[in-house]
Amino acid sequence: MGIEDILLHDETIFRNINAFNPDYMPENYNFRDTQMEAMAISIRPALKEGRPVNSVILGACATGKTTAIKKVFEMVEKTSDKIYCCYVNCQLHTTRFGIFSQIHKKIFGHQPPETGVPFSRIYEKIMKKLSDDNKALLVAFDDVDYLFQNQNANKIFYDILRAYEEFPGVRSGVFAILSDFEFRFALDKNVNTVFIPHEVVFQPYSRPEILSILTDRAKSGFYEGVISDDILEEITDATLDSGDLRVGIDLLRVCGNIAEANASRTIEQDHLDEALAQNVSLNLAGAIDSLNDIEKSLLKLIAEKDDIYNAGDLSEAFLEKEDVSYATFNRTLEKLEFLRLIDTKLTGKGVRGNSRQIILRFDPEDVNKCIL
Repeated sequence: MGIEDILLHDETIFRNINAFNPDYMPENYNFRDTQMEAMAISIRPALKEGRPVNSVILGACATGKTTAIKKVFEMVEKTSDKIYCCYVNCQLHTTRFGIFSQIHKKIFGHQPPETGVPFSRIYEKIMKKLSDDNKALLVAFDDVDYLFQNQNANKIFYDILRAYEEFPGVRSGVFAILSDFEFRFALDKNVNTVFIPHEVVFQPYSRPEILSILTDRAKSGFYEGVISDDILEEITDATLDSGDLRVGIDLLRVCGNIAEANASRTIEQDHLDEALAQNVSLNLAGAIDSLNDIEKSLLKLIAEKDDIYNAGDLSEAFLEKEDVSYATFNRTLEKLEFLRLIDTKLTGKGVRGNSRQIILRFDPEDVNKCIL
């Protein structure tokens, strides 16, 4: 390698390293026009002093649901002052107070005090503001199944969708975003009568679509000439095999980091080979390093079982192993899922059909090595 090929300390192949972050909003957002138009049609009545149409947004992980909703919300708020569009991540906010704190923040620019103010006063403040300003409210619940797992969905949906009964003139709606096609809503009758959703389906990306998205992301993130078409084709194949667009985006970032570490101005085949070998273990080790001892203990318990746990058996085994409450077990399980170390799948069995299978996303041997 010649001197001219060695990167200086202030040189980089990244034009914008943030382009590979999970929350990055791409400038060019393609292949979802039909779905975005369907969402816009659901919102349109609210712009003409009507109510937004409730919708269920369906699609597997990494099919663009979240980005599409954020893009539509952004466009709506740029062109109209008739509606508040509030996005809520239900993996992070599952309680009634937590949800309405996010709505309060959207409307008033800040969250309400966590203590000293009763919920009823916060709720009344929100609804009175909507009524006084004659503005509609649309709340998008991302990963809404978390609200059902915590048995908070009925009350929260009721609070939003039937607000007009207590506050005449309030116009409100819900977008419920789901990644699990097998999940079935179990809403109370008094909520079902007002939540009659329109469905918007996000199909998995095709190979040409994945290649186009990764090419656009590479153009945003790297300087020209850093990555070849052949490398992009290989990353596309790896992404298609994984079934998760995020894998491809992360591979771009890891390849770039390896190339820089090797003082190379271009991403080469050996950088991709190393990234493919390291990507899983790097993500796994980083996620496990962020866990506390209790969280590692639960993950280790899941990894040590030869078969798939159901949530009931797992909680029983864990509470026997660790001196913690069931609420702590549940919060710990939710964190492991949020970090994508495990998946939980509702089986439709058990009390109210809420029985869950706990599925480890990684090889148990790799997990145990990282925990030690």
